[in-house]
Amino acid sequence: MDNGIAVILYKKDLDDNLVIVDERTWTLNMIASLEHVNYITFSGQEYETVEGRLNLDSGKLEILVTPTENA
Repeated sequence: MDNGIAVILYKKDLDDNLVIVDERTWTLNMIASLEHVNYITFSGQEYETVEGRLNLDSGKLEILVTPTENA
């Protein structure tokens, strides 16, 4: 059974502080798709994936995104 993993999407504000823009559980197939995509969409906006890290202390995948010009 695929229980997924908690994913937090961050973006930087104008002062370079990290701001959470989304947090939800992703399936393992969604995680695997990150190998093939550079952009993700949610809440009607498009974001470019910049980098990610696996936080072992929290058990969450953290992904830095930046809004595209279309957002």
